[in-house]
Amino acid sequence: MASVRTYAIIYVVLLALGTGKFIFFTFDDVFTYEMAMGGTMILAVTKSLLIAGYYQHLVEEPRSITYMMSIAVFMVFLLTIAAGYSIQ
Repeated sequence: MASVRTYAIIYVVLLALGTGKFIFFTFDDVFTYEMAMGGTMILAVTKSLLIAGYYQHLVEEPRSITYMMSIAVFMVFLLTIAAGYSIQ
């Protein structure tokens, strides 16, 4: 099990990533909308991986469970894309 120090560091990193998303859309003169959306997506994936890895304890699980969860997330991503195309 991870120590309290590890959880505190992860929390600070998540807070910084959340602030980064705010900064992307606040400074319109520096970031275009496309850059802000791309940066937000990258930060969101990073935050999701940190949360799944440490707060849901996937780091401590056997690799087979991690691979199974990765495949499940990928399938949800594919279903989301397919639903987006069917709506249009």
